[in-house]
Amino acid sequence: MQVLITLGSNINRDKNVYEALRRLEQQPDLKVLAVSPVYVTPAIGADGKAAAQPAFSNAAICIETELDPFTLRSRLRALEAAMGRVRTADKFAPRPIDLDIAFYGDRVLEVAGKVIPDPDILRFAHVAVPLADVAGDWVHPQTGQTLAAIAAHYSHQEMEIAQ
Repeated sequence: MQVLITLGSNINRDKNVYEALRRLEQQPDLKVLAVSPVYVTPAIGADGKAAAQPAFSNAAICIETELDPFTLRSRLRALEAAMGRVRTADKFAPRPIDLDIAFYGDRVLEVAGKVIPDPDILRFAHVAVPLADVAGDWVHPQTGQTLAAIAAHYSHQEMEIAQ
C-alpha cells in the first residue's frame, strides 16, 4: 500500500524533521519512495491564524508498506514518543515532531479518532503543498481533486524551502 505521511516540527525543527525521516527510512517494513522539500512555515493556532510560537519545518513522504493503518499509526506515535513528543489536548501546541498519515492509498477511514484523508489537506498550505510535491497526481477520494490542484489554491508566499 502506498501511504502519504506528513512531518512537522517547531522544537529544534532543523534537526527533528531530518531525524524523523532518517528513522522512518530505517524501519524494516516501510520503504520511502519520495520525500518533499522541507518548508518553513509560521505556526498556526486553533483559529487558523498565526500563533505566538516558533515557526515549523514541514515535509511529506510517500512510503510503501504492508502495515495496516492502525499498526502504522501506532508505529508513528512510538517514533514521536522516542523523539520526545508528549501529546496534550492542545493539537496546536509546540512539538519536537508530528507524524500523521495523510492518505492511506485511496481509502477513506478513521483510525483511533483521526480521519484519513487528513482534513487539514483542504485547510492548510503547509499540509497540501508538501503532499503535492511527492504525489501531485493523487486524487482526493472525497473531492475528486488532485493534490496538485488542491495545493495550487494556496499562496506559497508564507512558505519557504528550508536551506
